[in-house]
Amino acid sequence: MLDVKYIRNNLELVKNGMEKRRAQIDFASLLKDDDKRKTRLLKIEELRHKRNIVSDDIAKMKKAGQDATPLISRMREVSETIKQLDKELSTIEENIHDFLVLVPNIPHKDVPTGEDDTENRLEKTHGEPEKFDFKIKPHWEIGEDLGILDFTRAAKLTGARFPLYIGNGARLERALINFMLDIHISQHGYTETLPPFIVNRATMTGTGQLPKFEEDLFKLKGWDYYLIPTSEVPMTNIYANEILDESMLPCKFTAYTPCFRSEAGSYGRDTKGLIRQHQFNKVELVKLTTPETSFDELESLLENAEKILQLLELPYQVVTLCTGDLGFSATKTFDIEVWMPGQDNEGKYREISSCSNCLDFQARRAGIRFRRKDRKKPEYVHTLNGSGLAVGRTFAAILENCQQADGSVIIPEVLVPYMGGQKVIHHDA
Repeated sequence: MLDVKYIRNNLELVKNGMEKRRAQIDFASLLKDDDKRKTRLLKIEELRHKRNIVSDDIAKMKKAGQDATPLISRMREVSETIKQLDKELSTIEENIHDFLVLVPNIPHKDVPTGEDDTENRLEKTHGEPEKFDFKIKPHWEIGEDLGILDFTRAAKLTGARFPLYIGNGARLERALINFMLDIHISQHGYTETLPPFIVNRATMTGTGQLPKFEEDLFKLKGWDYYLIPTSEVPMTNIYANEILDESMLPCKFTAYTPCFRSEAGSYGRDTKGLIRQHQFNKVELVKLTTPETSFDELESLLENAEKILQLLELPYQVVTLCTGDLGFSATKTFDIEVWMPGQDNEGKYREISSCSNCLDFQARRAGIRFRRKDRKKPEYVHTLNGSGLAVGRTFAAILENCQQADGSVIIPEVLVPYMGGQKVIHHDA
């Protein structure tokens, strides 16, 4: 959430940022409400000051045996006026809050201006795609032929866009989860968490999913609870409405969780395979940092996510998202896109991680602050998040990049210990 004072003092910069995002926002009503808020606050302070002075006068008059009834009557009127102004102030502040929670973050100056993902900026590539001397298959065909994925029975159990992993498929998914967590904990210094998979409205609002993106979420009927779309939501909110000591920063959390998304508006896209599911597994990375270190932490977050693909020896590229592709809460985002040779017949890079710096945008919404040892006034932390990685998409990338002519799949070397020494996936009988 942006600060209304910042908006007022940097109105043209904020308007320009919204235009680059193609967000149509008129700030006139916000600024008008902010003026009303200031007027009410000033009036309330004046009346309270007056009431305090007169209260002292009343006490003196009573002590002197004088009749203070007229003053008492006037102070009752003043108290009623203050009560009414407080009520008006509360309504105005609610209006300001309701406006601000729908305003996206301002894109960083380094973010390229563009309308969609075709205008994202390529930063680098890593690894060379394998050249196959046989007709390759997409991952869903490979998985079904090997008997390790069953989308038909998954649809029977639930519906479309749900996976069913079987045998070596389930084992490979679990191996990937454990491998990713182990790397991030032992080599990258993250603290493992296992957060709730269901969170309340305040938690969803803290990271920016609510109120704007409610249609993308799964809500529990009869409860004001939601299935998490990513563990970024509970992990970022661990310290909601708390003041941390500066020595605690950076806080670095990681978690495996299933993720649940309605994929509203994506009908007809990626209907086959593991790319766009209603339920999928992900290992997430979250950081809470001081403002001056957040962009350095973004670079290291990106490196942490990249390391997983490097160890798996999967080719990938890194892009900076343009303003039209940038997420609601982010000021800058790097996407890591893994090479998928079985996609669209000729192969394609597909997003497997988004690493974002949200500055203090989420921290303001969630009330996450810290206090420096040499300052009394607390400040908002900066929050960052990134996939480390999306497990199902990593699974799919392994099937496509490591497929063999006989239909088998070579298991990446770093995963062999997690697969009990198994090096190849053949058909699960």
